[in-house]
Amino acid sequence: MTTNEATDPIGAGLLRHFLAALAYRTQKALRDAPPEFGEFRAGPNVRTPRELVWHMTGVIGYARTHFSGGVWRPEPESSLADEVRRFHAVLEDLARHLDAGKAPAEFTFAQLLQGPLADAMTHAGQLAMLRRLAGSPVPPENFLLADVRADNLGAEQPPPRAPKAGWRPDQPPPAPGRPIGP
Repeated sequence: MTTNEATDPIGAGLLRHFLAALAYRTQKALRDAPPEFGEFRAGPNVRTPRELVWHMTGVIGYARTHFSGGVWRPEPESSLADEVRRFHAVLEDLARHLDAGKAPAEFTFAQLLQGPLADAMTHAGQLAMLRRLAGSPVPPENFLLADVRADNLGAEQPPPRAPKAGWRPDQPPPAPGRPIGP
């Protein structure tokens, strides 16, 4: 490849959309969670939701250091709400680097996606799983139809466009491959 993949505007735009999907899925997992959810511990040595969001912030901050330099190790916040605020602020800051056309210092966009960004998305899924384990499952939806916008990286995310009709919290998760939605 003769051009540097890291400076590809299509790659930067796709990463920005990925960050928006991460914001959307994180908020979906946290929306309407009971107040005690932030400190729910599924077992010994398992991160609480607050600790998971702290870790997610850390890996997004790590990705950001590849644009800005330095080392970033956030101290834990005292509440889930504070962790969530900081998480979205770090997402927005990483997006500003992408918007500015900056290239990561050492890695390609593909490497950032397969490393810290994919790691953070995995943890968004873990938040949803912890909700079910805590007795407060997240309603399923068809994410292909979700209102994910690259310009919305904040905590205020839109409601699902295609939730599973007739879903109840006492039901098991839907089978894979079956359509979800109205």
